[in-house]
Amino acid sequence: MTAPGDAARGPATAPVPGEGLDARLVVDRGAFRLDVTLTAAPGDVVALLGPNGAGKTTALRALAGLLPLTDGHLRLDGAALDRTPPESRPVGVVFQDYLLFPHLSALDNVAFGPRCRGAGKAEARARAAEWLDRMGLSEYAGVKPRRLSGGQAQRVALARALATRPRLLLLDEPLAALDARTRLEVRAQLRRHLARFEAVAVLVTHDPLDAMVLADRLVVVEDGRVVQEGIPSDIARHPRTDYIARLVGLNLYRGRAEGHTVRLDAGPAVTTTEDLTGPVFVAFPPGAVTLHRERPTGASARNLWRCEVAGLETHGDQIRADLTGELPLTADLTTVAAAELGLHPGTPVWAAVKAAQTHAYPA
Repeated sequence: MTAPGDAARGPATAPVPGEGLDARLVVDRGAFRLDVTLTAAPGDVVALLGPNGAGKTTALRALAGLLPLTDGHLRLDGAALDRTPPESRPVGVVFQDYLLFPHLSALDNVAFGPRCRGAGKAEARARAAEWLDRMGLSEYAGVKPRRLSGGQAQRVALARALATRPRLLLLDEPLAALDARTRLEVRAQLRRHLARFEAVAVLVTHDPLDAMVLADRLVVVEDGRVVQEGIPSDIARHPRTDYIARLVGLNLYRGRAEGHTVRLDAGPAVTTTEDLTGPVFVAFPPGAVTLHRERPTGASARNLWRCEVAGLETHGDQIRADLTGELPLTADLTTVAAAELGLHPGTPVWAAVKAAQTHAYPA
């Protein structure tokens, strides 16, 4: 599986000492503690991904200077920013709700940033006009935010952030407020702009597709800690927590391998095609699971477990079955197959997975 961003953007660049972002963000907020290390080279787009409450927004606010660090450090292009006030940092921010000034035109919203950084009115407006042109919004220069669509407002907010020529661009759920159709179009536009951005960009999102399409590298945060990081395709192939597995649509288990057999920490053994020894993860997609009302005979599947349907829900054009029993798992099947099996909560079934459709890797 190759994530959409991998081939187009290429691998993330190794940071050069003194260039880009070098941060260890430690923030104590009551009982919650954030402790996250982030490094990125100029031109890199890093996505902070994680469940609600993981600490993504706290990290972004610390980078912007809106939250003080309890400990750690924050350096950008070799300059320490730990005690630099937000307005003096070479940082641009695009907020989830855009926060455009309602009384200003699109042009003056974009010009606001350069004006705050000391540019004269004529220079700021000229720079703003240039950025609106890049965003395909020249004809909306005199329009106020209430008359802009969600996608147009998002592009004005991005232009406002980029017009200050930041060395660090922070994007807080930049597509969350858009409807599905607009999101698709704006995501493609945002990807093009980020591909041309020469400094560091940090994207906060809970949407795996946004992260996979827009970022060179993913940093997954849970409970204030980094639990996994890497290029999108590696994380999609080798999830290391239940959250990541659910995010990329996999059943994930941990156990100990003895050749082609993995004895799970909680549950039965799983047969795999990989020959490994020691602690491993085993993963397989819900679509690899076949369900049967009676125990299949002569089946080619090496893995067979007695389960019970705990719940059913529509998942795209398929039905996703949540199963409990010998091995808790999820299975995807067509609506026709679900009807033929007569599935409903409480239905006993046999779940089968071929060894060739499992994937084992060191834990």
